[in-house]
Amino acid sequence: MDEDTRYEAVRSRDARFDGAFFFAVETTGIYCRPSCPAVTPKRHNVRFFPTAAAAQSSGFRACRRCRPDAAPGSAEWNVRADVVGRAMRLIGDGVVDREGVAGLAARLGYSPRQVQRQLTAELGAGPVALARAQRAHTARVLLQTTGLPVTEIAFASGFASVRQFNDTIRAVYAATPSQLRAAAPGGGRAARRRATPAAGIPLRLAHRGPYQARSVFDLLQREAVPGVEEVTGTPGRRVYRRTLRLPHGTAIAAVHERPGSPGAASRGAHPGGWLDARLHLTDHRDLTTAVQRLRRLFDLDADPYAVDERLGADPRLAPLVAARPGLRSPGAADPEELAVRALTGSARAARLVQRYGKRLDAPCGGLTHVFPEPAALADAEPGPLGALAAALADGDVRLDPGADRDDAHRALLALPGLDAATAAAIRTRALGDPDVAPPGADLPDTWRPWRSYALHHLRAAGELEFS
Repeated sequence: MDEDTRYEAVRSRDARFDGAFFFAVETTGIYCRPSCPAVTPKRHNVRFFPTAAAAQSSGFRACRRCRPDAAPGSAEWNVRADVVGRAMRLIGDGVVDREGVAGLAARLGYSPRQVQRQLTAELGAGPVALARAQRAHTARVLLQTTGLPVTEIAFASGFASVRQFNDTIRAVYAATPSQLRAAAPGGGRAARRRATPAAGIPLRLAHRGPYQARSVFDLLQREAVPGVEEVTGTPGRRVYRRTLRLPHGTAIAAVHERPGSPGAASRGAHPGGWLDARLHLTDHRDLTTAVQRLRRLFDLDADPYAVDERLGADPRLAPLVAARPGLRSPGAADPEELAVRALTGSARAARLVQRYGKRLDAPCGGLTHVFPEPAALADAEPGPLGALAAALADGDVRLDPGADRDDAHRALLALPGLDAATAAAIRTRALGDPDVAPPGADLPDTWRPWRSYALHHLRAAGELEFS
């Protein structure tokens, strides 16, 4: 998009572009998402940025009305397999906070200077600035939804010191942490009352465009592994709950299925908005990572407009897209877990959980375990499963958000007993590739780069069986 086209999106408050770019107003020093409800500024006062971090690095603070830092992530990072796309997925997973820029570069196979140069040239901000913007957003969520002391929030958000935390919050939000907490809906006291340890952290996981929640929850319910996952409630109002193994501890996540809008209720979709969620973390430093993994699982950063436009132009798919606008291609909350489950199936995976999974210190309902780590399976299970687990544990197969999809696919195919269909399923779900054609499937090139979504449409319509 050129800048004139972006300005027209701002004038029309087009939510389709929330997260795809940001605009800032030089006369106010504020940056916003395109759908901001404020009065549209004059064109000559507007600057455009590819990321919130770039706007912050140029001295602009986040708008208090549209909360641009809470916009859905750019769908571009799901599609792209180059170093910038891989870097953005890793930064979103919290790698810079845990391992620094050197760790990010090592995972990408580049030098820190090369990574800095490429990100700055394309996104207007380097990895430190991008991670800083993410930390600020995490801090705002914790300030406004929990009663944690400010000092604990500073370190839980990934900041190295309280001073750095205070300076960043003032720069990004033009407010002190205490002022930001007091600005929460219902005020700071209400936030502290809500934030008992048992209550967890309430979240709104934003998405753009229509979202076929019913299809996603149907899939998760069909695949649920007892002990690790459960789906309760009736269709339209179900709750998906699961355990998570995270860098600093464990978590229990709950995500609610929102009923569709009146015009789309029969199709199970609703036009834009969010999914309500709640996280119970043993270590609050894992908040950012947990949120990003839920977003990948529910495919919340997708661009349904781009997907539906391409697939809806095909005569075979047009009626399917019209019946289910915004159909998603779910990913994985834990890529290594997904790989094991793709190989074993849900029934055997449930037995592995009971035998090798780590039991929660405080089981909650049907959630009793965290899925076993690959290292626990590598020596204990013979055959293809043991080979896959050993490759994951040793790093011979990488499925993290920054993994090279082609390299991972080749490594999977080289494992004994792992066929092309299983490798394709792992590539689709664990690596979040939106354009996978399983072996033997005759899918036209006109469906690219959204063939994974096309397959979900065919399955939802009963033209293909779920594998």
